[in-house]
Amino acid sequence: MSKLGELLGKFLFPREFTCDICGVETFKSNLCPVCYETVVFNNGYVCPVCGRKTAFPVICLECKDNAPVFKKAVSPLVYEDGSKILIARFKNGNSYLNEYFANLIAEKVKELPQIDSIVYVPMTEKAVRARGYNQAELIAQSLAKQLNLPVIKNAVIKQKDSKEQKQLNRREREKNLKGCFKIENRTEIKNKNILLVDDVLTTGATSDAVCKILISAGALNVFLATVASVEYRAEI
Repeated sequence: MSKLGELLGKFLFPREFTCDICGVETFKSNLCPVCYETVVFNNGYVCPVCGRKTAFPVICLECKDNAPVFKKAVSPLVYEDGSKILIARFKNGNSYLNEYFANLIAEKVKELPQIDSIVYVPMTEKAVRARGYNQAELIAQSLAKQLNLPVIKNAVIKQKDSKEQKQLNRREREKNLKGCFKIENRTEIKNKNILLVDDVLTTGATSDAVCKILISAGALNVFLATVASVEYRAEI
């Protein structure tokens, strides 16, 4: 088939869309109406520091007691229900979702001061080979195109694998990440406002570990953008 024929085919018979959660056919949408309702958007009250969903528009107790290294964080989704499924699929083969996530993040980044460059949370070479890609890097690349900002590739290197962190508390995660990261590109970081990109903000241990490295390399400020963040629930 000629190139003109291929273009006409795409125009007359556009690619069918299926819901990225349940797989049902949709029309020009990532999500069907039913699954869309399961995705919780982070559009209500948030902590003005970590950006996580809160019951009131005040700084959460976690940020008060243990201030994060980043200046401010934003996330378009709350990490529960449908968003959990979307991110799991993104990390396990559905790499094309990076554009959808970047679109959501781009709107939230408007809440931040001017950014000079984008950096992403790194993975070890072994982990990248196993997955086939670094999901944070894919989001960063798509976001950079939308915001017309440079991505500092391999600004931070993860030099050793860490244990699975799902079952660890913050203190255990911090210990688990000790010595994992090293700075690789100081000249492009110094005196810059850096946006660090990752998929999920949970305890903040990973982002803090990377932010510390960036600040030590001379970054003026580091801001954080993730696809989703866990809701802050105060212990009663």
